[in-house]
Amino acid sequence: MANKGPSYGMSRQVQEKIDSKYDVELEQLLVEWISLQCGSGVGKPEAGKLGFQTWLKDGCVLSELINSLFPGDKPVKKIQSSSMAFKQMEQISQFLNAAEKYGVTKTDMFQTVDLWEGKDLAAVQRTLSALGSLAVTKNEGTYRGDPNWFFKKSQENKRDFSDDQLKAGKNVIGLQMGSNKGASQEGMSYGRPRQIL
Repeated sequence: MANKGPSYGMSRQVQEKIDSKYDVELEQLLVEWISLQCGSGVGKPEAGKLGFQTWLKDGCVLSELINSLFPGDKPVKKIQSSSMAFKQMEQISQFLNAAEKYGVTKTDMFQTVDLWEGKDLAAVQRTLSALGSLAVTKNEGTYRGDPNWFFKKSQENKRDFSDDQLKAGKNVIGLQMGSNKGASQEGMSYGRPRQIL
Protein backbone atom coordinates (compact mmCIF):
# COMPACT_ATOMS: atom_id res chain seq x y z
CA MET A 1 0.00 0.00 0.00
CA ALA A 2 1.01 3.60 -0.42
CA ASN A 3 2.28 5.70 2.45
CA LYS A 4 -1.09 6.97 3.58
CA GLY A 5 -2.33 7.56 7.07
CA PRO A 6 -5.70 6.36 8.29
CA SER A 7 -8.78 7.99 6.84
CA TYR A 8 -11.45 9.65 8.96
CA GLY A 9 -15.04 10.79 8.58
CA MET A 10 -16.55 10.66 5.13
CA SER A 11 -13.37 9.24 3.54
CA ARG A 12 -13.43 6.31 5.94
CA GLN A 13 -17.13 5.65 5.26
CA VAL A 14 -16.57 5.68 1.51
CA GLN A 15 -13.58 3.32 1.80
CA GLU A 16 -15.54 0.96 4.08
CA LYS A 17 -18.38 0.88 1.55
CA ILE A 18 -15.92 0.06 -1.26
CA ASP A 19 -14.26 -2.62 0.88
CA SER A 20 -17.62 -4.23 1.70
CA LYS A 21 -18.12 -5.05 -2.02
CA TYR A 22 -15.15 -7.45 -1.99
CA ASP A 23 -16.33 -11.06 -2.36
CA VAL A 24 -14.25 -13.78 -0.68
CA GLU A 25 -15.99 -16.61 -2.58
CA LEU A 26 -15.32 -14.86 -5.89
CA GLU A 27 -11.69 -14.48 -4.84
CA GLN A 28 -11.39 -18.26 -4.39
CA LEU A 29 -13.03 -18.90 -7.77
CA LEU A 30 -10.76 -16.39 -9.54
CA VAL A 31 -7.63 -17.82 -7.92
CA GLU A 32 -8.61 -21.33 -9.01
CA TRP A 33 -9.36 -20.17 -12.56
CA ILE A 34 -6.13 -18.15 -12.91
CA SER A 35 -4.09 -21.09 -11.57
CA LEU A 36 -5.72 -23.47 -14.08
CA GLN A 37 -5.46 -20.97 -16.94
CA CYS A 38 -1.82 -20.02 -16.40
CA GLY A 39 -0.45 -23.26 -14.99
CA SER A 40 1.35 -24.02 -11.75
CA GLY A 41 4.06 -21.42 -12.43
CA VAL A 42 1.92 -18.58 -11.07
CA GLY A 43 1.37 -20.27 -7.70
CA LYS A 44 -1.48 -19.40 -5.36
CA PRO A 45 -1.83 -16.47 -2.98
CA GLU A 46 -2.48 -16.45 0.73
CA ALA A 47 -6.19 -16.30 1.50
CA GLY A 48 -7.68 -12.85 1.98
CA LYS A 49 -7.63 -9.46 0.33
CA LEU A 50 -4.03 -8.65 1.13
CA GLY A 51 -2.78 -11.97 -0.25
CA PHE A 52 -4.88 -11.54 -3.40
CA GLN A 53 -3.54 -8.01 -3.91
CA THR A 54 0.08 -9.03 -3.30
CA TRP A 55 -0.26 -11.91 -5.77
CA LEU A 56 -1.54 -9.66 -8.58
CA LYS A 57 0.24 -6.41 -7.65
CA ASP A 58 3.32 -6.74 -9.87
CA GLY A 59 1.16 -7.43 -12.96
CA CYS A 60 3.02 -10.60 -14.00
CA VAL A 61 0.18 -13.00 -13.14
CA LEU A 62 -2.31 -10.75 -14.94
CA SER A 63 -0.08 -10.59 -18.02
CA GLU A 64 0.31 -14.39 -18.04
CA LEU A 65 -3.48 -14.66 -17.80
CA ILE A 66 -4.26 -12.37 -20.72
CA ASN A 67 -1.53 -13.97 -22.87
CA SER A 68 -3.04 -17.41 -22.23
CA LEU A 69 -6.40 -16.24 -23.59
CA PHE A 70 -5.09 -15.01 -26.96
CA PRO A 71 -4.88 -17.88 -29.47
CA GLY A 72 -2.19 -16.42 -31.72
CA ASP A 73 0.13 -13.48 -31.14
CA LYS A 74 0.53 -12.60 -27.46
CA PRO A 75 -0.40 -8.98 -26.56
CA VAL A 76 2.03 -8.58 -23.63
CA LYS A 77 5.45 -9.23 -25.14
CA LYS A 78 7.66 -8.73 -22.09
CA ILE A 79 6.69 -10.11 -18.69
CA GLN A 80 9.27 -9.50 -16.00
CA SER A 81 8.92 -9.17 -12.29
CA SER A 82 10.30 -6.00 -10.77
CA SER A 83 10.34 -4.46 -7.34
CA MET A 84 10.11 -0.93 -8.75
CA ALA A 85 6.67 0.63 -8.43
CA PHE A 86 6.49 2.25 -11.86
CA LYS A 87 7.50 -1.03 -13.57
CA GLN A 88 4.75 -2.91 -11.72
CA MET A 89 2.20 -0.25 -12.65
CA GLU A 90 3.36 -0.37 -16.27
CA GLN A 91 2.86 -4.16 -16.31
CA ILE A 92 -0.69 -3.71 -14.94
CA SER A 93 -1.38 -1.07 -17.61
CA GLN A 94 -0.23 -3.49 -20.32
CA PHE A 95 -2.70 -6.05 -18.96
CA LEU A 96 -5.52 -3.48 -19.02
CA ASN A 97 -4.74 -2.49 -22.63
CA ALA A 98 -4.62 -6.14 -23.71
CA ALA A 99 -7.90 -6.88 -21.88
CA GLU A 100 -9.52 -3.99 -23.74
CA LYS A 101 -8.24 -5.42 -27.04
CA TYR A 102 -9.69 -8.79 -26.03
CA GLY A 103 -13.10 -7.17 -25.67
CA VAL A 104 -13.56 -6.19 -22.02
CA THR A 105 -15.53 -2.93 -21.92
CA LYS A 106 -14.09 0.23 -20.38
CA THR A 107 -16.81 0.25 -17.72
CA ASP A 108 -15.72 -3.20 -16.50
CA MET A 109 -12.06 -2.16 -16.14
CA PHE A 110 -10.31 -1.26 -12.92
CA GLN A 111 -7.78 1.53 -12.59
CA THR A 112 -4.13 0.69 -11.97
CA VAL A 113 -4.19 2.27 -8.49
CA ASP A 114 -7.24 0.19 -7.55
CA LEU A 115 -4.97 -2.84 -7.55
CA TRP A 116 -1.56 -1.40 -6.80
CA GLU A 117 -2.63 0.66 -3.78
CA GLY A 118 -5.47 -1.71 -2.85
CA LYS A 119 -8.08 1.04 -3.11
CA ASP A 120 -10.80 -1.06 -4.81
CA LEU A 121 -10.07 -4.76 -5.09
CA ALA A 122 -13.74 -5.42 -5.83
CA ALA A 123 -13.21 -3.57 -9.13
CA VAL A 124 -10.27 -5.91 -9.86
CA GLN A 125 -12.59 -8.86 -9.22
CA ARG A 126 -15.21 -7.39 -11.58
CA THR A 127 -12.62 -6.98 -14.35
CA LEU A 128 -11.38 -10.55 -13.97
CA SER A 129 -14.97 -11.85 -13.92
CA ALA A 130 -15.77 -9.91 -17.10
CA LEU A 131 -12.62 -11.34 -18.70
CA GLY A 132 -13.65 -14.88 -17.72
CA SER A 133 -17.17 -14.34 -19.07
CA LEU A 134 -15.77 -13.06 -22.34
CA ALA A 135 -13.42 -16.06 -22.64
CA VAL A 136 -16.34 -18.46 -22.07
CA THR A 137 -18.48 -16.58 -24.58
CA LYS A 138 -15.82 -16.44 -27.32
CA ASN A 139 -15.19 -20.19 -26.99
CA GLU A 140 -11.90 -20.04 -28.94
CA GLY A 141 -10.48 -23.09 -27.22
CA THR A 142 -8.10 -21.09 -25.03
CA TYR A 143 -10.31 -21.04 -21.90
CA ARG A 144 -9.29 -23.60 -19.26
CA GLY A 145 -11.59 -24.24 -16.37
CA ASP A 146 -15.23 -24.93 -15.68
CA PRO A 147 -17.47 -22.98 -18.11
CA ASN A 148 -20.07 -22.68 -15.33
CA TRP A 149 -17.76 -20.47 -13.27
CA PHE A 150 -18.66 -17.46 -15.40
CA PHE A 151 -21.88 -16.50 -17.13
CA LYS A 152 -21.99 -16.58 -20.90
CA LYS A 153 -22.68 -13.18 -22.45
CA SER A 154 -25.63 -12.87 -24.79
CA GLN A 155 -25.01 -13.23 -28.50
CA GLU A 156 -26.73 -11.56 -31.43
CA ASN A 157 -29.55 -13.72 -32.80
CA LYS A 158 -30.35 -12.11 -36.13
CA ARG A 159 -33.44 -13.29 -37.97
CA ASP A 160 -34.32 -12.85 -41.64
CA PHE A 161 -38.02 -12.70 -42.46
CA SER A 162 -39.45 -12.85 -45.97
CA ASP A 163 -41.66 -10.01 -47.30
CA ASP A 164 -44.74 -12.24 -46.96
CA GLN A 165 -43.99 -12.89 -43.30
CA LEU A 166 -43.47 -9.17 -42.63
CA LYS A 167 -46.79 -8.28 -44.34
CA ALA A 168 -48.64 -10.98 -42.37
CA GLY A 169 -47.18 -9.59 -39.16
CA LYS A 170 -48.70 -6.15 -39.80
CA ASN A 171 -52.22 -7.60 -39.58
CA VAL A 172 -51.71 -9.16 -36.16
CA ILE A 173 -52.58 -7.19 -33.05
CA GLY A 174 -49.86 -7.89 -30.53
CA LEU A 175 -50.86 -8.91 -27.02
CA GLN A 176 -49.04 -5.88 -25.66
CA MET A 177 -51.73 -3.71 -27.27
CA GLY A 178 -54.51 -5.77 -25.74
CA SER A 179 -57.11 -7.91 -27.40
CA ASN A 180 -59.95 -7.03 -29.78
CA LYS A 181 -62.07 -10.02 -28.76
CA GLY A 182 -64.91 -9.50 -26.28
CA ALA A 183 -64.35 -5.75 -25.97
CA SER A 184 -67.87 -4.60 -25.19
CA GLN A 185 -69.53 -2.72 -22.36
CA GLU A 186 -72.86 -4.42 -22.85
CA GLY A 187 -74.44 -5.58 -19.59
CA MET A 188 -72.02 -3.73 -17.36
CA SER A 189 -73.62 -1.92 -14.42
CA TYR A 190 -72.01 -0.15 -11.55
CA GLY A 191 -74.54 0.27 -8.73
CA ARG A 192 -77.92 1.91 -9.09
CA PRO A 193 -78.79 3.98 -12.17
CA ARG A 194 -78.99 7.73 -11.82
CA GLN A 195 -82.30 9.01 -10.46
CA ILE A 196 -83.70 12.04 -12.20
CA LEU A 197 -86.67 13.69 -10.41
